[in-house]
Amino acid sequence: MRILLVEDDQLIAIGIVNGLTQLGYHVDHCVTGKQAEAALRSDQFQLLIFDLGLPDGLAIPLIHRLKQQGLVAPILVLTAWDQIERKVAALDAGADDYMVKPFDLRELEARIRVLVRRQQARPDDLLEYGGVVMDLAQQHVSYQGKNIVLTRREWLLLKEFLLNPKRILSRERLESVCYGWDGDVESNTVEVHIHHLRKKTDKNLIRNIRGMGYMLAAETLHDDH
Repeated sequence: MRILLVEDDQLIAIGIVNGLTQLGYHVDHCVTGKQAEAALRSDQFQLLIFDLGLPDGLAIPLIHRLKQQGLVAPILVLTAWDQIERKVAALDAGADDYMVKPFDLRELEARIRVLVRRQQARPDDLLEYGGVVMDLAQQHVSYQGKNIVLTRREWLLLKEFLLNPKRILSRERLESVCYGWDGDVESNTVEVHIHHLRKKTDKNLIRNIRGMGYMLAAETLHDDH
């Protein structure tokens, strides 16, 4: 899952990026509304976190514009203003939730899970498919009842597959989920991570759709074992 953070306070931004990275998210960070618009034109994000007061103005008009343009990703607003008028204006513009600074990172992560869960109409934080169970709240994953240990990028990849169980995901999208703006990615990096996921679960869990990308195999694949 890839998140875009728009925050001009560097200390707050570093804390959010580092904290959410440790909790199994990939966070790309920019500072202004214009940078955010440019990022959204070129990349896909599953959730946006906006500081309400940005160097190039309040984020409220930008949020309204993005929603009018059809943005479906949930938007969480951060604000140092504890004024009900600002909160209402942000929600009316299209924001899905807000938090007043300062806040605890655990609450931020919980609100992220709630927003994604609500968007996908899921009743809880469990992602289940083909014998794999990922508990997003407890940061825990098992296969056929046995705990498995994943690297950070294996976790990011598997979560992306589980959030999109019936979709073909391109290699470019999977690279974006794992690496974002981190720099050059070797041509076979995603394949290596998928190879390791198969070894830790089932060799047939993730299918290679030639010329298109990857997707989860049939949900009943583990019944043959």
